[in-house]
Amino acid sequence: MAFRIRGVPGGGFPAMNTRRDFIKTGLALGAAASFANWSKLAAAETTPAPAGPRPVLVAVREGTRTAMLDAALAALGGIGAFVQPGQTVCLKPNIGWDAPPERGADTHPEIVSHLTKLCLAAGAKSVTIFDNTCDQWQRCYENSGIEKAAREAGAHVVNGKDKSLYREVEIPGGVKLKRALVHSLVLDSDVFLNVPVLKHHSGTGMTAAMKNLMGVVWDRGFFHQNDLHQTIADIMLVRKPTLNLLDAYHPMVRNGPRGKTVADVVEMRMLLASVDPVALDAAAAKMLGLDPAKIAYIKFGDAMKLGVMDLEAVDVRRINLA
Repeated sequence: MAFRIRGVPGGGFPAMNTRRDFIKTGLALGAAASFANWSKLAAAETTPAPAGPRPVLVAVREGTRTAMLDAALAALGGIGAFVQPGQTVCLKPNIGWDAPPERGADTHPEIVSHLTKLCLAAGAKSVTIFDNTCDQWQRCYENSGIEKAAREAGAHVVNGKDKSLYREVEIPGGVKLKRALVHSLVLDSDVFLNVPVLKHHSGTGMTAAMKNLMGVVWDRGFFHQNDLHQTIADIMLVRKPTLNLLDAYHPMVRNGPRGKTVADVVEMRMLLASVDPVALDAAAAKMLGLDPAKIAYIKFGDAMKLGVMDLEAVDVRRINLA
């Protein structure tokens, strides 16, 4: 497949079928202004700015979920740049909620399935998937569609509610989170792939790459009781993901993180990929009409040098599959 890399004249946001409805409903105040003013992920064709041999952030739009995933990985050097033959892979989607895929509460099963197949085709010894869910774990795994899709693709699906699989680790440099029980798959796997979904969150404003890592810790309640934003940044000190792949095909823009109906999602048909979770989350915030500087955990991640939140300092590759 030939991928077309696009730039931005005038800073317009990618055209999408539901954009008019999104603005009209007013689900995210200031979203329209953000879409108009931010150029990094916009859509109209122009000559792309010079990029390094491996871009920091890839933004793909207007394709199927699997096609956008393929395009993003190709722009980063292919799955082989991250997964080597014989390695064990831990794939961490968001499976936190007992909701069907169309609600946008969890990572879409098509992405989980396709990424699993790509890792195994690259020679991975194993691909293992888990999440410490918010709702009852069996129902989350089943009703999200992820368990079935992952197993059929060849992955091992592990119960994230089995405390015996967690180990206590110290977190040097942690401001609020100094010790935590962390799932052994995160600690022991050769490759750690973070595969969140983009959505609104009532507590933090949004969920994307950084916040998805709450699901690798046993005591999620500690985060909520001890400065949620700072602890989200702190957990990044345990192990930064090898790669972050953000499902932004139909983000939930209200009533997050669980959502209520399909009316809470807007079809954007996008996928972001980056080794830098802070840059990815800053871009994701813009997509929801939010100012990254007002999302405290993004600011903390930048201050702690876990990544870069200034998108002017980020090398972005824009790919349009339309």
